[in-house]
Amino acid sequence: MVLQAEEGQLTTSSPRILVATAVPVERDAVARAFPEPAVELSRPGTVLHRLPDGGPDLLAAGVGPALAAASTAAALTAAALDGAPYALVVSAGIGGGFLPDAPVGSLVVADEITAADLGAETADGFLPVTDLGFGTVTHHPPAGLVAAVATATGARPGTVLTGSTVTGTAERAALLRARHPRALAEAMEGFGVAEAAAAHGVPVLELRAVSNPVGPRDRAAWRIGEALGALTDAFGKLAPVLRSWTPHDPHG
Repeated sequence: MVLQAEEGQLTTSSPRILVATAVPVERDAVARAFPEPAVELSRPGTVLHRLPDGGPDLLAAGVGPALAAASTAAALTAAALDGAPYALVVSAGIGGGFLPDAPVGSLVVADEITAADLGAETADGFLPVTDLGFGTVTHHPPAGLVAAVATATGARPGTVLTGSTVTGTAERAALLRARHPRALAEAMEGFGVAEAAAAHGVPVLELRAVSNPVGPRDRAAWRIGEALGALTDAFGKLAPVLRSWTPHDPHG
């Protein structure tokens, strides 16, 4: 059930948190972790689902890093113009896991959010955009918050890769793991969400529930329902952590 709210109706009793998923089914999985129904709120350039009693705002930001960045930036801008900016942005959803470290049904929390394919191919191999002298390829969530999320949910900390193309072969999976030895999961939105958050000076977090192994595209091996259930369970455990977290925490 989704209720309607007047535009600009805001509450600031708790740190304001934005949870950005790719698609509505992921957004709804997060919403199920909270007892009260969400309130639909239209803002310039975006539509949010606001959870009451200190719960986060939820945004189905779209698939891929570009649309996720644009939608997240619109939500952050609207909040800033309302005079109630967000204290944290969480990129959340399901994703692929690198076996054996991140099996189907497990949780991964990013201590590094890295663009896997932002750069240039050369005769000597792939060069990230930073090696070309500009941009960034990695964002680092607050270390203390990552540790708290891992403790509360059982999520494994590690690198979560963002790509515009989902891995579909064993060769590509091996190549990514060779380039990023700490990679535990891949998805398509985290880096875009992190770029928008960084532009607004807001910390970012990424949490993924593993729905399939990274590698050959085998739909019979997908466990989307199981992963969505793990995402709901994770946010149920995560809610007290998010409510108590502050960006001014010296250990954050």
